[in-house]
Amino acid sequence: MNYSTLPFTLVAPDETYLLDVGALYTQAQTLVDHRKARGRQYPLALIVTVAVLAKLAGYTHVEDIADWAKLRCQELHVLFASKWARMPHHTTWSRILGRAVDIPALEQLVSRLLTPPAVGEVPERCSIAVALDGKTIRGTIPRGQSHGGVHLLAAYVPRRGAVLAQIAVATKENEIVAAPTVLTQLDVTGVLLSGDAMFTQRALSIQIVEAGGDYLWMVQDNQPTLRDEIELLFAPEYVQAGWSAPAVDFTTAQTIECGHGRIEERRLTASSLLAEYSDWPYLAQVFKLEYRTTELCSGRITTTVRYGVTSAPQQVVDARGLLTAVRGHWGIETGLHSRRDGSFDEDGMRTRTSQAPHVLATLNNLALGILGGHGIRNVAEAQRALAYHIDRFLQQVVAKQQAHVPPS
Repeated sequence: MNYSTLPFTLVAPDETYLLDVGALYTQAQTLVDHRKARGRQYPLALIVTVAVLAKLAGYTHVEDIADWAKLRCQELHVLFASKWARMPHHTTWSRILGRAVDIPALEQLVSRLLTPPAVGEVPERCSIAVALDGKTIRGTIPRGQSHGGVHLLAAYVPRRGAVLAQIAVATKENEIVAAPTVLTQLDVTGVLLSGDAMFTQRALSIQIVEAGGDYLWMVQDNQPTLRDEIELLFAPEYVQAGWSAPAVDFTTAQTIECGHGRIEERRLTASSLLAEYSDWPYLAQVFKLEYRTTELCSGRITTTVRYGVTSAPQQVVDARGLLTAVRGHWGIETGLHSRRDGSFDEDGMRTRTSQAPHVLATLNNLALGILGGHGIRNVAEAQRALAYHIDRFLQQVVAKQQAHVPPS
């Protein structure tokens, strides 16, 4: 492959984004192929790289990827110098993706491609926000049932739009069981790892802090003692006449936004007082988050109160930083889960061959990470542009090859 750098003009016409197809193909060659040697007509690296290009161009399901590759078989044959001038049938695609790919190796490949090169400096404490959350691929739920199917737990960096680690949660397990394994795949130094109330577990909190990171968890009824302590701390204090109110260290941050026909107010109050007597491991601060929405048309007001804990001290992450971190955590819903469904129709996945759904979801993570690395937020618009640029690139590959072929 003598032409491996693909220029993309995705947003501004005067700005060029690069995807190094050669580097992707080279990295994909390190993947273990579980097929028998005599059945490997199409290299696994070719399958993975072509699938990523097709997804970037907006072709998401196995049948779509197979059709996309079939229509461009001549160009892809030249690009990868493949043995066969044709591309595989969609059933072959399903079989390869479902049985030939080593999942842990593929996840590590994606992590390497999406993780910036180390610069030799230890990151500052809580300088990297990582959200932990899971997603069920609904199309894999057995017909007639409401649960089951492939459920994936991911560690996601909202700022970069990149998944650093992802594992499948076993059918009879839950995300709590899988979370420690995800953490072993991460360097959590300088990381503030956030999660919903399910992850508010002592062992998980200890694992994160002793590995060099910090946690930020929401607290609900699964930790009743901790929740009661926080509620009591933030409860309005009755002060008897002639007496002074007890000293508190409360700090507050607030945001007010107006849009979509409503006013949204968020107010976070933080305190470090519980750290002095709570037995929760490495606790530094607790907080109360009040979320109030006002519908402009009806005047209806809705108020929600939530509580949380963190190992990050106030001098590292203050109330405003906590409010930003809590809001940023939900970026895994809008930036990852919703995009995998909206732009890649992941929940509509029709392929159920063995581990193929997991592989395709991982390739979705890679495609989103490539776009997120260039600051792309409108994935659908980017895919429409990429469909043109990828075809143009493939045409250039063929033209360059033909220009070097001596006349017969």
